[in-house]
Amino acid sequence: MKHPISIFWFRRDLRLEDNTGLFHALTHAKKSGQQVLPIFIFDKSILDQLDDKADRRVDFIHQAILGMQDQLIQSGKSMQVEYGKPMEIFEKLVSNYTVTDVFTNHDYEPYALERDTEIKGMLEKKGIQFHTYKDQVIFEKDEVMKDDGKPYTIYTPYANKWRAYWEGHIPKTNPSEKGIQYFVSMDASKIPSLASMGFKKTDIEIPSKKWELTTVKKYTDQRNFPAIKGSTTHLSVHLRFGTISARKLALETKDINSTFFNELIWRDFYHMILWNFPQVGKGKSFKPQYDFIEWRNNEKEFKAWCEGRTGYPIVDAGMRELNATGFMHNRVRMIVASFLTKHLLIDWRWGEAYFAQKLLDFDLAANNGGWQWASGSGCDAAPYFRVFSPRLQTEKFDKELKYIRHWIPELDSFDYPKPIVVHEVARERVLAVYKKALAEQ
Repeated sequence: MKHPISIFWFRRDLRLEDNTGLFHALTHAKKSGQQVLPIFIFDKSILDQLDDKADRRVDFIHQAILGMQDQLIQSGKSMQVEYGKPMEIFEKLVSNYTVTDVFTNHDYEPYALERDTEIKGMLEKKGIQFHTYKDQVIFEKDEVMKDDGKPYTIYTPYANKWRAYWEGHIPKTNPSEKGIQYFVSMDASKIPSLASMGFKKTDIEIPSKKWELTTVKKYTDQRNFPAIKGSTTHLSVHLRFGTISARKLALETKDINSTFFNELIWRDFYHMILWNFPQVGKGKSFKPQYDFIEWRNNEKEFKAWCEGRTGYPIVDAGMRELNATGFMHNRVRMIVASFLTKHLLIDWRWGEAYFAQKLLDFDLAANNGGWQWASGSGCDAAPYFRVFSPRLQTEKFDKELKYIRHWIPELDSFDYPKPIVVHEVARERVLAVYKKALAEQ
């Protein structure tokens, strides 16, 4: 096709509605008379690193792409879906088409930044413009900063400034779904099967994209209780892959529940941290002195933690839920992370990597932020000697053991293991190790 076209590249924004970069691509098409070729790339560089070929996230993305393709086919359009390395795919695209512009949305992770820099360089050498836009967060990079222009490192003052900034910069939605007629007209392109990419169908149960009014209304009161079915919206996976718009969700829920709205601010906060302190995304502690802690890193204990066999029921229930479903309740995430780093003195990076492998909603910024918060090495005003007691956490948040018994049916039998560590002993040990490491810096 030698008519000039532009390309829109879907990534962490797997939806046709309220998609910023797509809206700009379609607006450009309307003005220029060019059509837009929508593409998605199953990135071989990422997929080759996944050991588990029954990865629920790959299945989720595949199903999201099939859903978008169905939407487009109903409008007589199609998206082009490729499997390979992005640079090679783009070199092929620009040789097959006369491309003037490539549109996409920002990605903030280290690999994505390197990938985009290389592709942008290649395109610009050929006279092709590369445009990217904010879409996966509400406020990004340096939009919400301290008065002296420096980034915040503590959540509460950041959140206060964020809310004030919101009042003057309330986001608008982008009606990208109304411009589908500007997509290139072509026969429905074949989407690579999971099997053709070396993956398998999974048991994934995809939660609804629609949030329940009751869940959001009761979020403040119920969010810490994992046994309550409506304690969470299960929207995190949709926010992670952009199958819903964070901007639209914020606009819809702002006046319903402030605690729920705060979770969207936390999400922006961790992305802001990753952008301004990129070392945290490359295995470094936010507080550098914490890189000198002498971790025990006992592999047998780590295996027991991974398998949900530590003898601490609330910890084991959480790990079993994660392994079985790819999901873990947020309160329980904090408990299991604290247990690994504080009770077992295992490096937070081990836990971060395990969550990255298992979590359906894995997001580098949030996962790293959560693990560093748990270990005390992150951007957190609380002192390092905060050590969660699994027993007290259970009494507070699963007193009737409903959540625990669901995941540990053998709880009262001899099959359930004895605790691998004594809480009081572990607490004294971690305080001594942390104190020594931090005193020496």
